Amino acid sequence: MPHSQDNIPIVLTIAGSDSGGGAGIQADIKAISATGSYACSVITAITSQNTLGVSAIHPIPVAHIESQLDAVFSDLNIVAVKVGMLADSEIIDMVARKIRQYQPKHLVVDPVMVATSGDLLLKHRAIEVLKRELLPLADLITPNLPEAAALIGGQVPKSEDDMGAMIEQLRRLGANAVLLKGGHLESDDNSNDLLIEAKSSDLLRARRFATKNTHGTGCTLSSAIASYLAQGNRLHKAVYLGKQYISQAISHADELTVGRGHGPVHHFFPGHINVR
Repeated sequence: MPHSQDNIPIVLTIAGSDSGGGAGIQADIKAISATGSYACSVITAITSQNTLGVSAIHPIPVAHIESQLDAVFSDLNIVAVKVGMLADSEIIDMVARKIRQYQPKHLVVDPVMVATSGDLLLKHRAIEVLKRELLPLADLITPNLPEAAALIGGQVPKSEDDMGAMIEQLRRLGANAVLLKGGHLESDDNSNDLLIEAKSSDLLRARRFATKNTHGTGCTLSSAIASYLAQGNRLHKAVYLGKQYISQAISHADELTVGRGHGPVHHFFPGHINVR
């Protein structure tokens, strides 16, 4: 949906900062900007990280996260919110309370819970608070396969049939819709996601690209979807456009040379402007 620069939709990202620039707040701001919206941010943690990994995490005090939220919501017309890394149950509880207070039109939650190593980033009590307080407020949650398994207390899917078997349990989390991301099924030629709504589910197909530069894909996808929702697209169209955007950003990732490890996707790939 076209818009003039005078009424550019505003999207808030609530997440951690990635000093390497490939994930977290930095990826969110790039994705929101590249897809044609205005990005503002609330930082929940400061990480020391690069393409080789995370060396330190410094959580922001809850009171300061709250003051950041009050500052942006009291002045900016925030249409959509994307939530990423929330370090503990106290932060999750406060963010959910503020979402209920300010009631943005759209909420996308990327439940950042499982590290690449497979370790849980959130304690079990925090996961329970996330499920009880925040997920039921969401238009869309975007778990990858390990995160979905942690949310429902099940095994990590090994196939698309396994993904399908999770549908009913994921619906019971209470979000309006779930985008179950199949990127971890690395033996598949495609990287297919399952969009689960109240009465239907739809397999969204995409080609898998052979690249190690996929740092920040989850942050980027959820932010792009929030951006497209803010622009007035219906959920299914916003998810379709977001997946189209991340696929292109991954396909162009090797055009960048950033770091010695798992580099970022190319948020501003050639021809990216207003991909919708």
